[in-house]
This record gives sequence, structure tokens and C-alpha cells, in this order.
Amino acid sequence: MKKTFNFGIACTLLLASSMLFAQTEENPWAVSIGANLISIQDDAVDGGTNFGVPAVSLSRYIAGGFSLGTQFASNNIKDTPTDGNDLNYYSIDGIVKYNLGKSEKVLPYLFAGYGFTNFSEGEIESDGLFPSSEVSRTVLGGAGVNVRLTDNLKANVSASYRSSSENYAYNHLQHTVGVSYIFGANDADKDGVSDKKDVCPDVPGLKEFDGCPDTDGDGIPDNKDACPEEAGKAELNGCPDADDDGIADAEDACPNAAGSAEMNGCPDTDSDGVADKDDKCPEEAGAMENDGCPWKDSDNDGVLDKDDACPEEAGDAANNGCPANPKELTDLFSEESTVIYFTAASADISGDASSLISKLTELLKKYPNAEINVNGHASSDGSKGYNQKLSEKRAEAVKAALIVGGIDGSKINAVGYGEDKPVQSNATMKGRAANRRVDFDRKVEITVE
Repeated sequence: MKKTFNFGIACTLLLASSMLFAQTEENPWAVSIGANLISIQDDAVDGGTNFGVPAVSLSRYIAGGFSLGTQFASNNIKDTPTDGNDLNYYSIDGIVKYNLGKSEKVLPYLFAGYGFTNFSEGEIESDGLFPSSEVSRTVLGGAGVNVRLTDNLKANVSASYRSSSENYAYNHLQHTVGVSYIFGANDADKDGVSDKKDVCPDVPGLKEFDGCPDTDGDGIPDNKDACPEEAGKAELNGCPDADDDGIADAEDACPNAAGSAEMNGCPDTDSDGVADKDDKCPEEAGAMENDGCPWKDSDNDGVLDKDDACPEEAGDAANNGCPANPKELTDLFSEESTVIYFTAASADISGDASSLISKLTELLKKYPNAEINVNGHASSDGSKGYNQKLSEKRAEAVKAALIVGGIDGSKINAVGYGEDKPVQSNATMKGRAANRRVDFDRKVEITVE
């Protein structure tokens, strides 16, 4: 009855364990030390149960859940045989162990082995640990469980049945309780991947990603994911692409509208090279420098307003969009009032001519390519040579006034005709006054470059 009770205690200890730390390829070596409980299973023996120390073992993980090792136990069994003498107990065995499953909390195991057991009465007088006359060959089998205490330390309990049929030996149960220290790689982040194989040893991760996490669950580990907190595509290094245009949202100027790489992810509906977001005319092809809109041709003369010197007046391309003879200028020069008069022997422009100079200046600014002829005249007073020079001075004075007003001097041709083109007779004072002039008659030539 006592034997059955002791075996039940051992089984209860095995099943009470709740944590695991097993030997693996990364943690192959384990050394254990503890106490053992021996219970003799022989009807001819009244007693035979006792705790003793030590129980030590050394094992190494091989593969597929299997470990190989050796174990040694020592005990002193009180008042066991019928003659009342104590028994000294020693055993040494070779063990094969197999882990049952790969649970991360509880790892029971089975083991079997072959070894030698010594039951001897009193003091051993023979030399050596196992005198040959008292050593029995032993076959054993049992079960155990490991309990994780720290990364490298575990508690261990086991129970085995040992068959020793030779003289000086008994069939018996051997139970052990102890602690084991595991040698090998650590697992700092407790993710089940040893630091030796863990690409991310300080962050808990997944075995399929070599110990690295996948925060956004997109199948790309964080250490290879450019956007670890946003689910994305493998071809974009784990970054999202909301509009599915092949450009990651972080680099897409228009993340919600499919576009092209050339447009930084934005669409270009009219294919004019200006992205819709910057195109003021997104459905009509235009010029980049005109915000994506086509250039206007207000006067429909084939010359765009940007190149048209006369955008409101139809002209010729050869004349920069202006007509060959701008009507406003020809009308002005057709008026009889378009004359500037001078006093005798003078080239000074009077104040009365300022309004005409101003009006002419504004028109020439409107038609900057227009080229005009300014004609200077004189009366017959004085010599003919003197009058020629005076007429030239008068034409140059008008040209100078126009230049001061902002007109390009290269567009003004000043010509002096002396007294050769009178409009009235020089025989009268009134006629001579009318001949001292600069005029723009109908025959003036107006050219536009």
C-alpha cells in the first residue's frame, strides 16, 4: 500500500507542472541535480522507501524531440530487507528521452534506458563504486516533465520503473525531483526564437519572420517594411497605395486619384504635361507656362495673344500680328490738325503742340513696331541752305520729343525738306507762317516690322 501511495505522489508532482523550458537545437545541453526517491517493488521486502541525494544527470538534445544522456543516483534505504539491515543504493544509466509535443507551457516526456544498479548491505569494502558481485544490469522506462523557472533554469520531476532481476538487486521505482540548467542560446524577447537565430532579438516577433514582428499584418516583417504600421504591398516595400497606381501614398502627390510616375502619381486628363491638380484647363490641352490652358488669339489672326503686338486687331504674322497700316495711325495722319508749327528761324516746339505729341506718343506705344516719317519744312526766308538745315532741326526736335515720351528712336525717320514743299505761297506773311512746320500728311509711309 505504501509503495502505491509513493508512486501516486510522484505522478501528482509530474502533472502539477505548468511551465516549460525544454532542450532544443539552440539550447542543446542540460545538467540536472536533485534528490531521488527509491521504492523497492518486491513482496519479500517489508520496507524499502527512502529519499536520498544526489540525483545528477547530463543530457544533450539530438533532433526531432530526442535527447541522449546519462544519470547517476545515490540513496540509503533504511530497514528494508527482512534481516533489518540498511541498503546502500547506487545507479548509473544511459538514457534516451523523447519530448511529447512542442507546447510552450507544459512539456512532458518519456524516457528509457539501460544501466547498472547496486544494492549492498552495510559498508562497501570492495574497491570501486560498483563491486562486480553486487551490481545488477537494469532496464528502465518512465516519464517526466520540465518546469520553466528562468530562461536557463527549469524544475524537473520524473518517475521510472527499473527492472533488476539479478542477485543482490530488486525491481524498484525511482523518482527524482531537481533543477536543470540549460546551456545554449537565450531568447531575450521571449518569442520562441533563440537570440542566435532571431533577426530582431529585442522585439517579440514571429517564427516565420525569423523572430521579427509584423505590426500591420501585411505579411511583410517590420524590419523589411517601409510602412510598418500601415498594411501595404510587397512591391512597395509594405507601403499602401490607395489609388492602386503603383506609387506609394507617401510619395503620391494625388494618393486618391490614379496617375502616372511622371506626374508624381497625379492624373493628366488632357495629356498636356500639366497634372490636373495644377491645370486650370484639365480637359483641354494647353501650355505649361499658361497653367495648362491653350493660348488665346483674341483677334483670330493666327498670332497668339502672347506673341501678338496688336492682340485686339487682326494682322499678319509677318508683322507680329499687327496690320501693315494701323488704321488709328493713318486716320490721325489724315487730319489737317496733325501739324506742328514753328516761329521764324526757330526749331523750338511750342506748348500748343504738346497735346498732339502726347496723342501720337500713345498711339506709337500701342503699335510699338510702327515706323513713321517725320517731315520738317521751312519758309523761303533766308538762304536755301539755311532753310534746309532749319527744316532738319525741326524734324529732329519732334523726334526728340517722341523719344522723351518713350518711343523707340529707331522707329522714327526725321527728314528735312527745306523750303521745297510749301503748302502756301511764301509771298505773304500768312503763307510763310504756314510753311514753318512739321507735318504728317497722307503720304507718310508707315511700316510695321
